Amino acid sequence: MVSYTTIATVLFGGFVDRYGRYFGFLRDSLPRADIKIPFRSYVSFAVLTAVIMFLASLVGVTIATAYLDLQMLNKAVLIITLPISISLIIFVLLILYPYQKTSGRRKDIDINLPFALTHMGAIAESGVPPYMVFKLISGFEEYGEIARESRILVRNMDAFGVDPLTAIRELAERTPSNEFRQILLGIISTTESGGDVKTYIKNAGEQALFNWKLKREKFMQQLSAYAEFYTGILIAAPLFIISLFAVMNMIQPNIGGYDILTLTKLSIYGLVPMLNIGFILFLKGVEVEM
Repeated sequence: MVSYTTIATVLFGGFVDRYGRYFGFLRDSLPRADIKIPFRSYVSFAVLTAVIMFLASLVGVTIATAYLDLQMLNKAVLIITLPISISLIIFVLLILYPYQKTSGRRKDIDINLPFALTHMGAIAESGVPPYMVFKLISGFEEYGEIARESRILVRNMDAFGVDPLTAIRELAERTPSNEFRQILLGIISTTESGGDVKTYIKNAGEQALFNWKLKREKFMQQLSAYAEFYTGILIAAPLFIISLFAVMNMIQPNIGGYDILTLTKLSIYGLVPMLNIGFILFLKGVEVEM
């Protein structure tokens, strides 16, 4: 049975060949996002999906506007702009999805890397080869994407007969994490130069854990400053403003044509929650995760 992706490639493969250079960033993002679709097929898939959404929304909007009491010009604007907007949004989301997934995988690897490397160093000290180190690490789901990448590496060696250094090099080219890539390339260069791999892995784990502790300590120091900011700006200031509105409401219910009671409600139920949500998102963005 012909797949949807195959149909998309047949229909829009030529379009991708001509304009694919504008989506060149996808060539690296697709393998690093672990999306097993060729670049040409994925962009064709995105284009076909956008075209289908355009046609479907065009029919839907045309039928919907027939029941709306609008002027002909307004109906024409809706029929033209809404389907185009929907199809463009779908296309952009599909194009950006591999990059988003790559970023998620990179974050997962970077979070778990210090602890996985420490574990790998402890295993390597027993004298087992790197192959066994990755095989043992692949069984620990706690390490997320690192365990998943290790399973792929072990599978390539066991099932396809790839030699360990080639398998590690392929993993280094595919991984979205720069830190993990440097560790893998370090294992390759240490092995090829006749160095002690177990010492290298142990030292890399200690260094990664030390860097993580520094980041965590720095974040905790920053958190105390954020707490003072939150107390002064997001707790004291809103209380002061609401108290001021309450006093002004008793003196003059209206100011500048606006009802003070309405302004108070907007502050309590609108401004204060939005500021708190924004502060939470800010903390989430700067947090050093475990």
